[in-house]
Amino acid sequence: MRCYGWIGLAATTLAIATPATAQRVEEVSIDQLQAQMRAGATDSVAVTRAYLARIAAMDRAGPTLRSVIALNPDALQQAAALDAERRAGRVRGPLHGVPILIKDNIETGDRVATTAGSLALRDNFTGRDAPLVAYLRRAGAVILGKTNLSEWANIRSTRSMSGWSAVGGLVRNPYALDRTACGSSSGSGAAVAASFAAAAVGTETDGSVVCPSSINGLVGFKPTLGLISRSRVVPISHSQDTPGPMARSVRDAALLLSAMAGPDATDPATARTEVRDYVAGLSTDALKGRRIGVIRPQGMTQPLTRRFDAALAVLRAGGATLVEVTPPKLDGLGEAELLVLQTELKADLNTYLATTPAAVKTRTLDQVIAFNRANAPREMPFFEQETFEAAAKTGGLKDPAYRAARAKSLRLAGAEGIDAMLKAAKVDLLVEPTYGAAWLSDPVYGDQYGGPSASELPAVAGYPHLTVPMGLAQGLPVGLSLIGTGGADQQVLNAGYAYEQRAQARIAPRYAERAEVGVGLEGVR
Repeated sequence: MRCYGWIGLAATTLAIATPATAQRVEEVSIDQLQAQMRAGATDSVAVTRAYLARIAAMDRAGPTLRSVIALNPDALQQAAALDAERRAGRVRGPLHGVPILIKDNIETGDRVATTAGSLALRDNFTGRDAPLVAYLRRAGAVILGKTNLSEWANIRSTRSMSGWSAVGGLVRNPYALDRTACGSSSGSGAAVAASFAAAAVGTETDGSVVCPSSINGLVGFKPTLGLISRSRVVPISHSQDTPGPMARSVRDAALLLSAMAGPDATDPATARTEVRDYVAGLSTDALKGRRIGVIRPQGMTQPLTRRFDAALAVLRAGGATLVEVTPPKLDGLGEAELLVLQTELKADLNTYLATTPAAVKTRTLDQVIAFNRANAPREMPFFEQETFEAAAKTGGLKDPAYRAARAKSLRLAGAEGIDAMLKAAKVDLLVEPTYGAAWLSDPVYGDQYGGPSASELPAVAGYPHLTVPMGLAQGLPVGLSLIGTGGADQQVLNAGYAYEQRAQARIAPRYAERAEVGVGLEGVR
């Protein structure tokens, strides 16, 4: 299983004053924050201060999650400006004044670098917003800061330790501090689980939104490719990369998606994308009359199986008809996907690096590789860069082998994979466990996980994939995946919302030193 997809913090937090009356933000939804601000019970400055104080107390102290890599020094100023707009009678929408965290491979125009976790990009102060960030600002969001991640979105090595970066260190799972937060959007996952922001943005190439969401007890949504712009995002693969929302509820994720999704002239994949409200269609009745295909992967533990069976019972109670589905054999998919990712990594990263400020001296993948070798004690203390080195040897986007691999991987994952299963079983959606429970963070051997994974087919096909909490398995969160065909984003969100509202399976983290084995086995609480 591969999920490809602390600068200035101390100085910034020193300036944070603790408010006289503490604003509660733990497990508070976007709607609740908005209602409080609308009623005059609080304002964006107070909410932003509360999140900053919580980060100071818990991310670099206390549990020491290391989920936030940099804070925006202008966050309070942004919040004050949005409060002034509210007092003047202008409210931009449901995100007005709401603090959001952004994964640190996504550019923001604030006074923070976009590092992708690498020291090679520590001077990457671009002064520009990625289009998705510009959309969020237009919707009134406060850009609170940037989240830590698996360095280079977990594409540098097949032996990586998910959640580690040279810039930010190792992200820790708030449910069990010795366990992985998964990658590559590990910081976004841990931060939102710990209520360091109302929600966050992650990115996924294969698993990097849905894995950290599942393992941190969150809702994570990987949309149809092209729904959200990828411009000014440090890339891996234009065939598979996409940003996605990560939140504590389906509604909050849909609110974020509604603000981020839209056309962007610099990303051709978004040419047909329309701005729409993904919240309006959410309904508790969305499961009624639905036919849903059930995939039971091999390798499930008994605790995961119990959680999955309980989730299926919720779907049935909501009115869904469940049909058992056997996935087809898709020989060669993994190899084809890997060649695509390696080839596009070289081409797309070289293109991106050429646009960075002159202060960034690594302008090509080859130069990044050389930088890592020259700075090995800091950049490669635990694992190497063999995937980077393999990518550097690929033949380019016109290479017939690459083109054949992309055609094969797209066909196997889409037409012969997800679409074939939907058609054969005459179902609307597919469900399966997203991943198993979090594994131990291991700097010696790297990621040690051999359980089920739902990410590959929708990632390669570019189809929508939603994970929603199923509760705890031996004290650790596990998620339910809902997968549809291309463009079925609203349908997937609707079904996930209806399940979530019936299951009420999210359990807040307790910041245990290790997994609380036995917790969560008595049923969804």
